[in-house]
Amino acid sequence: MALAFTSSSSTAISGSNFARSGASHELKVLQIGSFRVSDRPRASNPSHRRLSVKAVNAEPKRSDSVASLAAIALAASAELEERVEVEDYGQLAKELDNASPLEIMDKALEKFGNDIAIAFSGAEDVALIEYAHLTGRPFRVFSLDTGRLNPETYQFFDKVEKHYGIRIEYMFPDAVEVQALVRNKGLFSFYEDGHQECCRVRKVRPLRRALKGLRAWITGQRKDQSPGTRSEIPVVQVDPVFEGLDGGVGSLVKWNPVANVDGKDIWNFLRAMNIPVNSLHLQGYVSIGCEPCTRPVLPGQPEREGRWWWEDAKAKECGLHKGNLKQDDAAQLNGNGNGAVKANGTATVPDIFNSQNLITLSRTGIENLAKLEDRKEPWIVVLYAPWCQFCQAMEGSYVDLAEKLAGSGVKVGKFRADGEQKEFAKQELQLGSFPTILFFPKHSSSPIKYPSEKRDVDSLMAFVNALR
Repeated sequence: MALAFTSSSSTAISGSNFARSGASHELKVLQIGSFRVSDRPRASNPSHRRLSVKAVNAEPKRSDSVASLAAIALAASAELEERVEVEDYGQLAKELDNASPLEIMDKALEKFGNDIAIAFSGAEDVALIEYAHLTGRPFRVFSLDTGRLNPETYQFFDKVEKHYGIRIEYMFPDAVEVQALVRNKGLFSFYEDGHQECCRVRKVRPLRRALKGLRAWITGQRKDQSPGTRSEIPVVQVDPVFEGLDGGVGSLVKWNPVANVDGKDIWNFLRAMNIPVNSLHLQGYVSIGCEPCTRPVLPGQPEREGRWWWEDAKAKECGLHKGNLKQDDAAQLNGNGNGAVKANGTATVPDIFNSQNLITLSRTGIENLAKLEDRKEPWIVVLYAPWCQFCQAMEGSYVDLAEKLAGSGVKVGKFRADGEQKEFAKQELQLGSFPTILFFPKHSSSPIKYPSEKRDVDSLMAFVNALR
């Protein structure tokens, strides 16, 4: 995937060896074989340690003795000072709450360098690219090509690339997944059973792949876009749903530089700076997504009323920003994004991890599984709650795991462990938090708990392969 950079002079520079235009210092990169040591700023990961290495000014004298070499190594290691750098992004969000989008963008690019990228949808979030351009810092832009965008949006992508002299990094859905979805359900199944499944295949999973190569991303979310889902967006936050380069909860930071900006002010900025815009805006479109799921809005309507208009007002998210939903709101939405209510008026919580390759275990089923001392095949089971955002975030990877293990002799199951089952799961199944993943070996009664916060399919597969 080609990386796209731009600077204050609008010159695109591909690759990773670049100089920052107008910066107070020059980035120097030392190439050692296939490793690169750089003095550019690295991301502050809220859940990881960093090593601060003091410069050793005096070069040690050469000695051929093992004892001397050991002494040198000990002396050098004494110069290593380990400290924990935990960035409080809640506090940073408060500090930047009244900052301008340009200042927030500059802070984001300064902090994360090449490990951050702008998510560009082909709508008015082109303002983000202009702000990044104005900082004079190199930046990257990526976009999700779902295969169902309007022709005007593709034309706009090309116009933006030429205007800024950049290359957008396009992410595409998996062709096999799209083919299976269309063959099984048709081209427009989302009108009947909700948009979440289609969006998961065409948008969420490609986005997950893109973000796994980053430590931070920049979005064009604003509080005024949707009262139901975006009213409390901070300017910066630890991403509550997706994982970044280092994996695990807290490994990705999400920047929303225009969170506090009104839509009319965005448009005033675009006009003042003579920035190219999507021609669909002239036809009444405000929020622009896939062609079948987007339509113009009427005057006075929230702009996201034009998205998935056949669904509940609180379902106006495709899954890219599912973390915007409050837990009580999310618990009222089923897997299709529509509110489901029991006859007595209480909200139901729909199931997740739906796949023909996954076995749903009842309370009796998992009790029997736990009691077996000589199983015919090993099992991997997730203890989950459908309303849990971390369970939702790993849904794709766990379903992928089930597909990879189909026919392998390893059974893949799920057990809903919230509500009245929670105490049982805590006492008998090692439940600490959702999700908890257990491996039941073939010849042992004791399940083994998955210890990592990395829940991508490759990490889960490595866990299974190490134990089966």
